[in-house]
Amino acid sequence: MTDDERHASEQPQSEPLRGMRIVEMSSYVASPLSGMTLAQLGADVIRIEPLGGAADRTRWPRSQSGTSLLWSGVNKGKRAMAVDLSSERGRELVENLIVGGGPRGGIVISNSERYPDLTYDALRVRRPDLVHVQLTGRRDGGTAVDFTVQAKTGFPQLNGPEGWTQPVNNVLPAWDVAAGLYLTIGLLAAERHRLLTGEGQQVRIALEDVAMATAGNLGYLAEAQVTTPRERGGNYVYGTFGRDFETADGERLMIVALTVRHWRDLLGATDMTDAVSALATALGVDFDDEDERYRHRAMLGGLLAGWFERHTLAESEAVLRHARVLWSTYQSFTDLAADGALLLRDNPLLSELDQPGVGRHLAPGSPVVMDGHQSLPKVSPRVGQHTEEILRAELGLSATELGELIDLGIIGTDGLVDSGALRATRPHA
Repeated sequence: MTDDERHASEQPQSEPLRGMRIVEMSSYVASPLSGMTLAQLGADVIRIEPLGGAADRTRWPRSQSGTSLLWSGVNKGKRAMAVDLSSERGRELVENLIVGGGPRGGIVISNSERYPDLTYDALRVRRPDLVHVQLTGRRDGGTAVDFTVQAKTGFPQLNGPEGWTQPVNNVLPAWDVAAGLYLTIGLLAAERHRLLTGEGQQVRIALEDVAMATAGNLGYLAEAQVTTPRERGGNYVYGTFGRDFETADGERLMIVALTVRHWRDLLGATDMTDAVSALATALGVDFDDEDERYRHRAMLGGLLAGWFERHTLAESEAVLRHARVLWSTYQSFTDLAADGALLLRDNPLLSELDQPGVGRHLAPGSPVVMDGHQSLPKVSPRVGQHTEEILRAELGLSATELGELIDLGIIGTDGLVDSGALRATRPHA
């Protein structure tokens, strides 16, 4: 079955947002991720870019052809329109696109306030029920990115091995990801309010606020205020028993025992019940108590490490499969990609996608399963791929008008549109 056939066979349950049109003016991770999340649920997301493409189209990692794998990853399933936003005519086209569309339109995602005529205050004059979702770096509108936000949160002081003194940033841009999902939630909440009341709303989310809210919600801020400040713990799981172990053949597993059942099963599987019982008696503690397991994690970890050092990964896995213990082997992204056939067979989230500039590779659809159905991944658009299509269908521009806009350098296409034919349709002077 071809990609087109598979997409055509998707159930409407997997696209509950069909009929919603969103204009996205964004770049990098958080706001594009929000747009893609909505597109994967059926929304028509129109990505506005400058002529030649936005700066994030070349972000690492890149394929051998130079195509950004990051850009391709967070822009799947959108339509792309290339326009010169520095020109008044270009901004007018985007404004008309935003305020038009009837009940399905009037929704914007943006991470820039560069153009005054495309702000919430300017646009709502023409579209009072506008839903305008704005991402900023800081609450005051100042700039910030994930890694500068990380530096302020305190988390880099907890990452890394025990005894390490320098900050360690997380390679995962967690605040970008969380902010993208908050943008999605904010947009859907505002659109729900509009459906109920007919009123538009401005939604503003600061990347820094997302990080601070998370630090507060998970207890990190309160802990720093009312208890002893936390120190680095390496791969130990804070407040319970969990850590990584190296096997006899040099592989590694992560083991977590959250409950008494997990803990007892782990000891039974590794023949450590008697040894740990003797340690508990010597220390005068009860290791069925999660707090005690954490306080004595180094000694307990040392005992268990000896067992794993005597067994290979295969032997360890065979034992753990029969125990009620939370565990997983460590895998690199290369390992994960090498298991492509297994992933395709076992996980309907993933499909093979043939992305121009990248080639065939594993790509996820939406992780949201709606009544047993979920959307399949779709390719990311080329620069200006849908410019003509959007302006014809959404704004009713004629071939003559499109040709003029191309001549003036107001709009761009991906090079596949026959702009010469468009120009040829214009009346001669």
